[in-house]
Amino acid sequence: MIKKLYLPLVALLVFALSSCGKMGELSADYFTTNPEVLEAVGGKVPVTITGKFPEKYFKKNATVEVTPVLRWNGGEAKGQAAVFQGEKVQGNDQTIAYKAGGTYTMKASFDYVPEMAKSELFLDFKIKQGKKEYTIPSVKIADGVIATSELPTVGSANAALAPDAFQRIIKQAKEAQIMFLIQQANLRASELKSEGLKDFHKQVVTVAGDTKNYKLNDITISAYASPDGGVKLNTGLAEDRQNNTEKYMKQQLKKGKIETTVEATYTAQDWEGFQELVSKSSIQDKDLILRVLSMYQDPEQRETEIKNISSVYKTLADEILPQLRRARLTANYDVIGRSDEEINEAFDTDAKVLSVDELLYAATLTQDKARQEAIYKKTTELYPSDYRAYNNLGMMAYAANNKAAAENYFKQAASKNANAPEVNTNLGLCELVKGNVANAETYLSKSTGANTANEALGNLYIKQGQYDKAVAAFGDTKTNSAALAQILAKDYNKAKNTLNAVKNADAYTDYLMAVVGARTNNADLVKSSMEKVAQKDAALAAKAADDREFAKYANEIK
Repeated sequence: MIKKLYLPLVALLVFALSSCGKMGELSADYFTTNPEVLEAVGGKVPVTITGKFPEKYFKKNATVEVTPVLRWNGGEAKGQAAVFQGEKVQGNDQTIAYKAGGTYTMKASFDYVPEMAKSELFLDFKIKQGKKEYTIPSVKIADGVIATSELPTVGSANAALAPDAFQRIIKQAKEAQIMFLIQQANLRASELKSEGLKDFHKQVVTVAGDTKNYKLNDITISAYASPDGGVKLNTGLAEDRQNNTEKYMKQQLKKGKIETTVEATYTAQDWEGFQELVSKSSIQDKDLILRVLSMYQDPEQRETEIKNISSVYKTLADEILPQLRRARLTANYDVIGRSDEEINEAFDTDAKVLSVDELLYAATLTQDKARQEAIYKKTTELYPSDYRAYNNLGMMAYAANNKAAAENYFKQAASKNANAPEVNTNLGLCELVKGNVANAETYLSKSTGANTANEALGNLYIKQGQYDKAVAAFGDTKTNSAALAQILAKDYNKAKNTLNAVKNADAYTDYLMAVVGARTNNADLVKSSMEKVAQKDAALAAKAADDREFAKYANEIK
């Protein structure tokens, strides 16, 4: 009888011990993280944790709250907790069996702050068994944080230039028309004395006589007949109009002792001009007329069908067709602007004679930063409503690492033209420098057309953690940011080539090269690059001591 009672009592005791005994400390061997070393991505520190409760560990009446905590000297950040329950607990959390144990996966994400560069990830455990609550020792499961994505390379990005529209040679044309009566090709005195033709001749004389500022290229004559009257009649008529106009023009050139070529052509039936005039008119049934033109290609059939629309033909004959009986004269010439030497001399002697585009162009004629700045400042004085000089002063300040002055200039430019793509590009860069990614995205959505818009977008994509898009946006740009994007996308050969081609290499150029060395197990490259960093920026070199990128290379970065 005693034996029969003994076995149940033993079982009950084992159950009581398994239920009432506290859950002990867990080993770090039960946990893995992805990534193994935490890394900042898009301003966050994301991690996926895989954990295991071992066999015969998780009490049947227990609930366990697991909280990931990233700790550093002087602070910590907590992630979202996960709760697990034993087999005897009524609830909706993941159940872990006592005998078999169980695995679980949880995700955490922390807002990155620079202090996290030297930090450790722990799991905190809060356990509740019945009425008892207690904790077990925290478990360190990972180191952190690789913060290469947070390197401030955007500070050395190329701000956008607002370009000048200066053209030394501008093609121009002066036109005039000689009108003819129906079925006539003679030049009437009233037409030859018209104000339009007088202005035409006056411009030809001016252009031909001022070889310093102009070049007369040629004069073209295009003679026409209206579409009514038949092809044969109109062919002869248009040809006569061409010949008469050409003869007249050559006489005028000879009288003025002007040498230039005259090219003359004729169009027998000006259906194209007819269609254009009809489409712009308010003539009744104009849609019907235009439909006839689209349906029939034969000239005679077109004319017949249009004449059949009796309700409008008289209007066509009175208002449209007379405008097509003409010869058009066109003088083609170049306007020749100031030479580079003349522009520079004018700026030095009397800048007021220069146009805004000539002034902006003058700034491109020198590599002297002080002269460029003087030109842009003079431009803002003479043309205060033009945004471009303000923008370009900001571009120069940005390149000189005077970001406050740069932003001030960009804001002045925006007050003149808030939609200018260069201004929005540059204000976007300023926001990225300050870490305001959302504001930067707003500005850069209006950057299309700026010369460095894609580069600015590449910097935005880095901040958003979209590294492949960043690489694509940078294209062949050779900057620190372009190399950073390639490193983050794990294209180390391309990053190395980019860094070697950076025009104005600085300490961050060398620092990134050291990162390439660390990620490709090239200790010599780490050492040589960090020596260059130390020569250029002692504070940045000191930062490397706490950079997880170089955890294996303590000797090379001393």
